[in-house]
Amino acid sequence: MNHASSAPAPGPSRRQILPAFLIALLLPLTGCQTPPAPPPATAAQPPVNQVLRAGDVIRVSFPRSPALDLTQQIRRDGRINLYLIGEAAAAGLTPAELEGKLVAGYANEVVSHELRVTVVSSAFSVFVTGAVLRPGKLNAERTLTAFDAIMEAGGFDLSRADTRAVRVIRHEQGRAVTYTFDARSVLEGRAATAFHLQAYDTIFVPERFTWF
Repeated sequence: MNHASSAPAPGPSRRQILPAFLIALLLPLTGCQTPPAPPPATAAQPPVNQVLRAGDVIRVSFPRSPALDLTQQIRRDGRINLYLIGEAAAAGLTPAELEGKLVAGYANEVVSHELRVTVVSSAFSVFVTGAVLRPGKLNAERTLTAFDAIMEAGGFDLSRADTRAVRVIRHEQGRAVTYTFDARSVLEGRAATAFHLQAYDTIFVPERFTWF
């Protein structure tokens, strides 16, 4: 009785192994085309409320006592002069902080403690540099956001601007602090928190990384 001998299955030849080896070797090299993610913010975003400065024109309004409404420019000494309570320091405070201060000051003068402080105009300078069409110094006559300043500088140079990582450099307590925000969300119509500027801020639009 004859039994068929079972031979081992033939293994892959060298011709079959070599192409597979080359594919495995080249695969990591072909997957390196994804651009790097934008750098993270070097500091948390500051409050959206601007800080009042000498030269700003503000309006103090009393919804229940409109006779007390006034519009006034903050003097060089940082103070304003108000009906009934006299002078009050305003420079260095946000509008919300000044509101709280004036509510306390008028506590014994008016029945309603409701008042509002709004900025009518604000004159200051900022600088815009990097991948914008007209870099340079801007003299603002109103409250200004970082996006507004970029538009005043001609807008982004879209052929090279990295709109995801716009930086604002600000001097605080004797040192430079850098804030980073994503301007692309504004360009794409998505909701974004306004980044209000302060005097002598520098807005830098970096160039995006490209592969050659």
